[in-house]
Amino acid sequence: MLSSSHMDLSDFRKEYSAKGLHRTDLDAHPLQQFTSWFQQAIELQVHEPNAMSLATVDEHGTPLLRTVLLKYFDAEGFVFFTNYESRKAQHIAHNPQVSLLFPWITLERQVIVQGRAEKISAAESFKYFTSRPRESQLGAWVSQQSSVVSSRQLLMQKLHEIGEKFKHGEIPLPSFWGGYRVVPQTIEFWQGGPARIHDRFLYTKQEEQWSIERLSP
Repeated sequence: MLSSSHMDLSDFRKEYSAKGLHRTDLDAHPLQQFTSWFQQAIELQVHEPNAMSLATVDEHGTPLLRTVLLKYFDAEGFVFFTNYESRKAQHIAHNPQVSLLFPWITLERQVIVQGRAEKISAAESFKYFTSRPRESQLGAWVSQQSSVVSSRQLLMQKLHEIGEKFKHGEIPLPSFWGGYRVVPQTIEFWQGGPARIHDRFLYTKQEEQWSIERLSP
């Protein structure tokens, strides 16, 4: 049973370094700036640098947050894959406005994306699907994501059955599985600073151009 007393975290604080982030450090295009930071995260061995929090809202306006993996990105946006019958997919069908967060805490950095999630083409999904390990391809067929399941044993039984079904030849792309591209409308780059004076720069899409503004910490 939990104690009625609360856990006081008021003194649980860390002073950020003085590295700072300056306007002159930034690329004119946020995806190029993201590329630079992402490469640094890889070089500095951030654990799962492509792990990102994805926020959606349901038809009642209730938010839900979960971690998904960024599989690739380009000048158009950030791509992840999921079951098109999952809870996140249902939310996106109702309201495609989503937010992403890359929490690179060890680098004292965050990247926050707001944008619109759009299904990618079946051809693009198929190209990625065929690049996955066979076990992952089978897993896409097994999981009815977010649905209630009675036991792990049932999932493993389904995995075995699907493996037997497709043991000869290539595994087809499930019609209920594929990718979304989050097309960014804003991207914020956050760098921790001393005395809680963090550096925050917000890129905002205006027609085909990006504006950059410094935000107060």
